[in-house]
Amino acid sequence: MSLILLHGFTGSADAWGDLLPRLGRRTRVLAIDLPGHAPAASPEPPPARIGLGDCGVSVRRHLDALAIGRAVLLGYSMGGRVALRFALDHPDRVAGLVLESTSPGIADLTERTARRNADEALADAIVRDGLARFVDRWMAQPLFATQANLPEAVRARERAMRLAHDPRALAACLRGAGPGTVPPMWDALPGLHMPVLLLAGALDARYRDIAAKTAARLPHGRVAIVPDAGHATHLENPAAFAAEVEAFLIELEGGKQ
Repeated sequence: MSLILLHGFTGSADAWGDLLPRLGRRTRVLAIDLPGHAPAASPEPPPARIGLGDCGVSVRRHLDALAIGRAVLLGYSMGGRVALRFALDHPDRVAGLVLESTSPGIADLTERTARRNADEALADAIVRDGLARFVDRWMAQPLFATQANLPEAVRARERAMRLAHDPRALAACLRGAGPGTVPPMWDALPGLHMPVLLLAGALDARYRDIAAKTAARLPHGRVAIVPDAGHATHLENPAAFAAEVEAFLIELEGGKQ
């Protein structure tokens, strides 16, 4: 069985570095950079928008290149939206889903429009003001407040990862794959028949609620709450996070230890 790790917005494949030894004990693990998030390597400008479809193409290419027919997709936040969209579009390629702090989208049109407008303004600010100001603004959100408890070395490493991106590419991803732009996927959830594990942090009330509502619409979904963690459960409590994922993989394999 193969496990594909999909990072969140402003992350990269390096975001999973500490977890790879834990998650790779019983399965093949691959962490990939989603479009718009690899460190800038080309002087050519990125497209104006990078959507979930573009991210799905990248996931499929990685699977094909490694001759992986079906895989378990594990996505965090934006990476969870990518995983969910890919599972809806290519159910034959997905053996199971792990969705960490993930929303199927904003159902209310007024709220979605307001979020889209805010994301467009933020995308403009990324390019205009530079990455350093944007990263400070992004991480100052209440959603990430619990990460202040992380060791200084971990926070410095995460900041350096974010600062390595091309601001134009991040802006394109925010415009094309942000919650305000992506059509909500709530109504499609009953059509997903693979097992789905929804992870949320005990300190993240908003996404605990979203996880419960998502699971209620899935034929084979269940929720696991990660203690002593906020939005980035894999970062804030990696041991508990890895234990939940490993238990899920054991279930998929029919309970074989």
